[in-house]
Amino acid sequence: MRALHSGLIALVLALTITLPAFAHDEISGELSRDKITIKSVKRVDLNSGIATLPLHKGSYKGTSVWYVITDVSDEGVARELGLNFAPRLANATNGCPPCVQTVKSGDSILGRADVEFAGSVDFTPKRILVPSETGFPPLKAQPGSVAGPGYSDLISIGDSTVVYNAPIIAVGDGPFDVTTHNNTLDRVTAIDTEKMTVDLQFIRALAHGKEIHYLTFGSSGALSAVLERGTFVPVGSNLPFANASDHPEGARSAIFTFTNGKRGPVVPPAQGLMHVILDNPPGDINLENTELLESLRNDGDAHNVLDSFPTLDEPRLARLYTPLWDLHIAVWSPDAVATGVNVGQTDANQIRQLAARGLITSPGGGLLGSSNAVVNCPVLGFEDESPSAPLVAAPPKPVIPGMPSTGGGGLAEDQGIGLPISLLLALGLAVALPVGLSVRRHAFG
Repeated sequence: MRALHSGLIALVLALTITLPAFAHDEISGELSRDKITIKSVKRVDLNSGIATLPLHKGSYKGTSVWYVITDVSDEGVARELGLNFAPRLANATNGCPPCVQTVKSGDSILGRADVEFAGSVDFTPKRILVPSETGFPPLKAQPGSVAGPGYSDLISIGDSTVVYNAPIIAVGDGPFDVTTHNNTLDRVTAIDTEKMTVDLQFIRALAHGKEIHYLTFGSSGALSAVLERGTFVPVGSNLPFANASDHPEGARSAIFTFTNGKRGPVVPPAQGLMHVILDNPPGDINLENTELLESLRNDGDAHNVLDSFPTLDEPRLARLYTPLWDLHIAVWSPDAVATGVNVGQTDANQIRQLAARGLITSPGGGLLGSSNAVVNCPVLGFEDESPSAPLVAAPPKPVIPGMPSTGGGGLAEDQGIGLPISLLLALGLAVALPVGLSVRRHAFG
């Protein structure tokens, strides 16, 4: 057993790349403009972890809705509006026409004229997260906002093929509840309808060995929507394609979140869902909950790892960027945990290399792969140096039982749920949902 443990430690050390410093107490103030990828963003405050974005007004069946624009599939429009260029958004309707809602507007460019949405968001549910003894999976979870009929964060105007990422973040004409969020997204901290700006708390994560920041708006999985403090948008589970970050006709890229990385004040910093649930104070994100904001700023985030980024040096790889992340739930093996090698990871291919050697699996011990929950997390910027290339080569792609050989589609069993129901029931997970949603199709993520 001692030889086995020594071998595991040597293997992880051989694959572990030099990790970033995470020196948030040294990097403070405003993020410089050259490090922000969404050029239209007004301000990124590193002290509070809050970004200020332009606010846009639309309507849905006579009710005011308020939205932001972060990404677009057209390079010229991205440059003109100061958005992330995400060409693979144009693939979002492949096999899933409802994944992009068609809106009406008097202008072919989004945000320049009134917009009538085809669907909206219900922000009235109360976000609930009751931790288990180990944090994850929780005993109970309920998303704080839910997509209504016809809603998707992705929109196109009329018969245009240009696809925007334009999530609704508030409804009504105010006053806006930015404390308990009964008419706003759970990460909204301020709305100014005169200056037309909205403040959103952002997330610190990693990509290709570098610290990056992203915004989060929702997920097609109910549980991940709770953890992201975003909107539950079930239709996203049908976006193309699971386990296919580089599929030319796909719209997803992989994101890795660990369940059982190290917790507490460790070096490298803690990572994973147990950490983010148990190591942070409870409560809603708002300006009054300074303890939570400070905790998140000081390495309290899950430190998820992204598989693509728009600043990569190779144009082909940069064009793989998409804000639609194919959630991979990563679990360190018992031997890895026992030997203490479940340290923070920073590169997607490095995680794949460790998974190929059996050190990292999906929940239940299967091959690491998609949970078929898709999270909408547009990248915001990077903290110090821009991600430029993967740090290691990817191992040969494994054949995952139940997955199409082309890399498209999702889980063959219980497609659209996020994880098989049998596994989640075995985990003892309870996810509360609004009345009327199908358990088989949309209960978990």
